Formats: sequence, C-alpha cells, structure tokens
Amino acid sequence: MQPNQKIKIEVCSEIGQLEGVIVHTPGLEVEEMTPENAERALYSDILNLSVAGEEYAIFKGVLNKVSRTFEVRDLLSDVLNDHQVKTSLLKNICINEGAMEILPKLMEQSAGELARQLIQGVYLERNNLTRYLSLERFSLRPLHNFLFTRDASMSFGNEVLIGKMASKVRDREAVIMDAIFNYHPLLETTTINPNTPEIISKYPGISIEGGDFQVGREDVLVIGTGIRTSTQGIDFILENIKAKKAGLRHILIQELPDTPESFIHLDMVFTFLDIDACMVYEPLIMGTNRFHTIHIQVENGEVISIEEEKNLPKALKKLGIDLKPIRCGGGIDSWTQEREQWHSGANFFAFAPGKVIGYERNVHTIEQLNLNGFQIIQAKDLLNGLCDVPEGKCVVTIPGSELARGGGGARCMSMPIRRKTI
Repeated sequence: MQPNQKIKIEVCSEIGQLEGVIVHTPGLEVEEMTPENAERALYSDILNLSVAGEEYAIFKGVLNKVSRTFEVRDLLSDVLNDHQVKTSLLKNICINEGAMEILPKLMEQSAGELARQLIQGVYLERNNLTRYLSLERFSLRPLHNFLFTRDASMSFGNEVLIGKMASKVRDREAVIMDAIFNYHPLLETTTINPNTPEIISKYPGISIEGGDFQVGREDVLVIGTGIRTSTQGIDFILENIKAKKAGLRHILIQELPDTPESFIHLDMVFTFLDIDACMVYEPLIMGTNRFHTIHIQVENGEVISIEEEKNLPKALKKLGIDLKPIRCGGGIDSWTQEREQWHSGANFFAFAPGKVIGYERNVHTIEQLNLNGFQIIQAKDLLNGLCDVPEGKCVVTIPGSELARGGGGARCMSMPIRRKTI
C-alpha cells in the first residue's frame, strides 16, 4: 500500500493480518499528572515519560515493521488544516468543556500547534481574579489516556463506532476521533456516533469503550459490560445491528466486576490470539462466578433469542470458533495469575493469526504461550535485525515496566482500521 493511498476501513476479526493501525505516542500529557490528580485522570500511579517513551518506541517499531501506522496527532493536524472543520471542532470542544473564552486564541494557532495543545492541554491564563485564584492548571486538560487509542473508536466491518466514554475526562478523545474519521482525506468509512443529545436521552447511562469491544467474526461481536461499557451502550449497538436487517448476527456479552481496576475492560481478561487460541484470565472467564455470559441472536432486524452461556470459549465454540484457552499467569497458582493480569498479562494484540504482541514482564504468561507453540521473539532483536517474524506462531515481547503502570497493554495502545480477511 502506497503512503498516500486511501485506506478503506475494514475489520472483520481480531486476528486478521494488520494493514492499518492508529496509535498515539505518549507526550507531555503523561507528565502533567501529580499523585493528587492521577485518580481524576484515571491512573493509579504517575508515569516516567522518558522510560515510557522508550518502551513505546519499541512497541511502535514492531507495528511499523508489520503494518502501516498512523499517529493521532498527525491525523488531527491534517483535518485541522480545513478551516471549516477547525472552527466546528474547536467550538464543540470549548462548549463541552466550558472554555469558550479561549476559542479566539485557539483559532489563531497553526494546525500542528493546535493538534499538540488539544492533546497536551491548554494552560489557564491567569488574567482575571477568578482565574488567578483557580486551583485548575488548564483551560483544556491534557488527554492523559490517549496513548490507549483503542477506547475512543472501534472498527467493525467498514464502519467506525465512536466511543461514548465512561468518564468526562476522556470525552475529547472521542470528539477528536470522530473528526478524524469523518474528515481525513485518507480514511474512507462511515461513523456511528452515540454522543448526541437524542441518543443520550434515549439511552440514559450509555457508555461504550473499545477495550470492551471485540470482533470475533464478521457476524460475531464479543462485548464486555462493566464500569466502562454499560448495558445501555450494548443496547445501542444492538439497535444499530437490528436496523441493518441483515442475516443472523451474534452478540456475546461478558459481565465484568467493578473491582479491581485491572478489570476495567474485557481485553484485560480475554483476547483473541489465533484462529484456534485465546488468552484468558481463568478465574473470571473459566471459573464459577456470578458474572454472566449472555448470547443475543439477531436476525433480519429482530432479536430472536437471549440466553445465558457457560462461558465465552464455550459460547464461541457453538458458533464454530473453537479456541483453546491459554491461561494468563500460567497454571502455577491464583496469586501469579492475579499478579500478571494486573499488569495486562491477558492484553495481547494480534497483528496476524497466531502472531501477537505483549509485555515481556509477564513471564509465566509468555511461558504458557511458548508451551502452546508460540515462539518467543524479543522486540529489540526484531528491530535490530537479529531475527525476522517467523512463519509460524509467535509472541513478540515488548518492555513494559513503565507502560504497564498506565493500566493497559498492547491491545489497549492500538486501534486497527484495516485487516485482511481470514
């Protein structure tokens, strides 16, 4: 694919060979956190940008080797070159965040500088008494979480579902992704946006984030519901599927606990690895617990059944997707499983069938993959030309001593926009 060739959005699985992916290299927005505001920013700790940046560069280097990659900031800068889009986007953001007083100055900025400020934050000008005494540091707060590009938009087929973020501190991410997919000349797609007064009124409590949204097959969605994606959010997705009046479609829903915080999304406890393998956090996905697995079938615009299933792997097997569960944290004991799950041990990103990326720190999880036929490749060796991506199954391990503290892994940090059909 040529650098300026238009890319048509197409994602019909979690594992098809990657041809296009959106990422965001963390910048100063990550350092604009203190222990006091980290919780408001949805972090449990503050990150060291210099270390996190080095780790991220290795992750992105692997993606560059296997796919065409796009940076959020570059895409945003491109769409801001259109004066009409710039005006509309800035008005929307300033109204949403109660910052209309800074709109004139923002309009004066170049597209590149404006893209930086919309991500890294706009400092509060202390030019009157109210602002001088304000405890706020920013007129527009930094987007601390944008390195997790997975959440604010989701590709499914040739469409993109814009996220309805569970926390207001992330709303601007969805606004930016909506503008990128609607106005960037290189991206060809149709967007579905739940962030409208009509939808919010119809579905009170609606929230949808990409970490909970997985494409099992072109007719199968696997969605988590918990603190980040509500049942109302899934009902909104269900209504959109019904409206298409297509053939038989399946939605598998996995309930998630509210605590611990490492369970915020489905992809922290379950990810697809290959046509015949998945990564699971066994106590939740395979164990006996009170969290339901629900199967909704839709045909020609009607819900024809809603029933409970034993667990996700068994529900998928009934649909012809027979996956061997590989255990996050290995099979040593529940303590090891819990420890590695906390550091995104189940959060793998497939760039082709049976070829995945994950944190090297989760040694027992990596060992389990190896025991199941996945060759271990260190990302640094791959980038230094000491090895190539093998023909068979492999796990490319990336450093994550700092990145993992942000609360997400390789899948969280990548938003695929095109995959080959399996």
